[in-house]
Amino acid sequence: MAKTHSNNKVPTWIKGELRLADMLDSRMIGLLNAIEQSGSINQAAKQVGLSYKGAWQIIERANNGAPKALVSTATGGSKGGGTRLTEAGRRLLALFTDLEQQHRQFLEQLNRTMADNPDTVLLLQRLVVKTSARNQLFGSISAIHVGAVNVEVVVKLKGGEQVITGVTLDSLDNLGLQLGDDAAVLINSAEITLITDDDPKRVSARNCLSGSVIRVQQDEVNAEVIVMLSGGETLTAMITRQSAQSLALTPGMRVSMMFKSNAPVLGVMPAR
Repeated sequence: MAKTHSNNKVPTWIKGELRLADMLDSRMIGLLNAIEQSGSINQAAKQVGLSYKGAWQIIERANNGAPKALVSTATGGSKGGGTRLTEAGRRLLALFTDLEQQHRQFLEQLNRTMADNPDTVLLLQRLVVKTSARNQLFGSISAIHVGAVNVEVVVKLKGGEQVITGVTLDSLDNLGLQLGDDAAVLINSAEITLITDDDPKRVSARNCLSGSVIRVQQDEVNAEVIVMLSGGETLTAMITRQSAQSLALTPGMRVSMMFKSNAPVLGVMPAR
């Protein structure tokens, strides 16, 4: 996830479409506007992506629902039948255009208010992250150690745990990583080694996160082990069914989840 730099543009978290009387919406107004410009229902329908029949159905509904007809047609006109807006139709078009501008300003103000609340923005940023990785952890960059070839970036999770990720020097520059940046750590469940707290096994993995087993799901070959960390985040490890049975995993058991520093994919959240 490439980091974007703020240019005072307000993020669009809140969206909404203006709709009047549960009938007049942007599609109908767009058709009316196209009729006013082209003088032809056929041309107007093409401009707004409707069929000729679909455009007529909208016009009939608008005319039937309004106190006065909004569209009038006459045969033999110079613009494909002489279709035009009535005075009532032009007033409605002007009214909707004005209301739409006010509606847009209202939404911009709401989004600006939300953008001023860092907790709300951070929550929304995390909710919109989409990835195929089963494990997504969020935290902030607490340390950056630059080496001759690679860079170690330490991400501190909300529970206080730290995840060490390895990135290239080019990635450091491209992502614009800085201390304190909000970051996402994505980990494939197959990259995680699972051991119980009483297991004397020693591994070379840089990352070791402890937690409690909350669920074990098994099929004929594999087992998914879901572990809750101290901060409330969950991690999923994919191990063989035989390994799960050998470890005798049960809910509530304390385990450690280990993975190498090159296993996580590091992303930074868009700048606020």
